[in-house]
Amino acid sequence: MLYLLMATLALSVSGCGKNSETEDAKSTPVSESSDLQNQEEVRSDPASDDSTNAASDTGAIVYMTADISEKGLMDVYEALGATPSGKIAVKISTGEPGSNYLKPELIGGLVQSLKGTIVECNTAYGGSRANTAMHYQVAEDHGYTEIADVDIQDEDGSMTLPVSGGDNLTENYVGASFADYDYYVVLSHFKGHAMAGFGGAIKNISIGLASSDGKAHIHSGGTGGNMWGGDQDAFLESMAEAAKSVTDYLDGKILYINVMNRLSVDCDCDGSPAEPDMHDIGILASYDPAALDQACVDLVYSAKDGKSMIDRIESRNGLHTLEQAEKIGLGSREYELIHIDG
Repeated sequence: MLYLLMATLALSVSGCGKNSETEDAKSTPVSESSDLQNQEEVRSDPASDDSTNAASDTGAIVYMTADISEKGLMDVYEALGATPSGKIAVKISTGEPGSNYLKPELIGGLVQSLKGTIVECNTAYGGSRANTAMHYQVAEDHGYTEIADVDIQDEDGSMTLPVSGGDNLTENYVGASFADYDYYVVLSHFKGHAMAGFGGAIKNISIGLASSDGKAHIHSGGTGGNMWGGDQDAFLESMAEAAKSVTDYLDGKILYINVMNRLSVDCDCDGSPAEPDMHDIGILASYDPAALDQACVDLVYSAKDGKSMIDRIESRNGLHTLEQAEKIGLGSREYELIHIDG
């Protein structure tokens, strides 16, 4: 069941259910309030002893801007009040040639302000990013090497992270250089996905941070079997479990930003994606990956032109990833959506 509770400044949302009908989702206009004091009152300190995620009484805080630009990205990042230090990794999908990858002109200002290194891992399905040399070439061709150093983290293999509380995985295999960084800023292009239904923050820190071998492990649901023919729900659950191993290891030194533009039903791993048939929505940010992805899903459900994306999500049971994420303590599907636009 999808339901939206509107407030003057913020939206408290509990996630939509698997069988929600599109017509039940009502559009939710951006608040016109510019009272930033109210925003400060509902935001928790992400570095407090109580939680590493900003939260209010109605769930995790998710900030949003409709301004899909370099400035809008900086503004929504700054709304988090984050103070990352040390060696900073910026996790993106470098994208297959021809895909809807995040453009350097959109993310460059933020990446450079962080003095961040763009990080990514090789694919497990072939394509132009299946080996390290080819992958670095794609990163260069897409303009990423012009804005930052790029690190293909499984260039020298994998490292193992323990998975606690999972139903499928006991270990997760990430790139060998994963531990070289002190803080992760996760920049995700929210979109559909041929297997997962949708891809956002959780997919970007599970499949996205997994080494090539780790990707196969997650896709097989931890069985080590055929990565394309395994149990669908086990795959979806394994993404949440792998993501939880990452957040457990980083212990709060991570934040998430989802860009909702070029909303194709296909992901950035597809070099010939379907042309988007719905409007761009905005940029959202949170310390809670489940809340952030749920907010993006709810915005798709509330959009009048979201049918194709909704069909893709539901045909793959994509919401089950969020169900598993909440079940194992990765995050909350309850959130407060705060519009930062004046």
